Amino acid sequence: MIDEISVTELATCLPTGAKLVDVREPSEFVDGHVPTAQSIPLSSVLENMEKFRSNDKVYVICHSGARSMRACEFLHDAGITNVVNVAGGTSGWIALGNEVETGA
Repeated sequence: MIDEISVTELATCLPTGAKLVDVREPSEFVDGHVPTAQSIPLSSVLENMEKFRSNDKVYVICHSGARSMRACEFLHDAGITNVVNVAGGTSGWIALGNEVETGA
């Protein structure tokens, strides 16, 4: 079972230093992402699995929540169970009027 939170819940986690990984393509990330997000495209999750290992939760986001859920499922199957999917994704974050950064 993959843990999941809303973008509203994510907004309360980020000020505490929570780690956020954006699995969208680099061009999507550059166009706009949640501040503090680290870009690790879905296609490169396999070779970056160690970046998800942590004693703390690692929140995973994409555009709407589908790619991030796939990444979480893959990581969970590989034994990395601290990942949390962000339902609603970056589009939901933006729809709520939250801050967005552009560029790498």
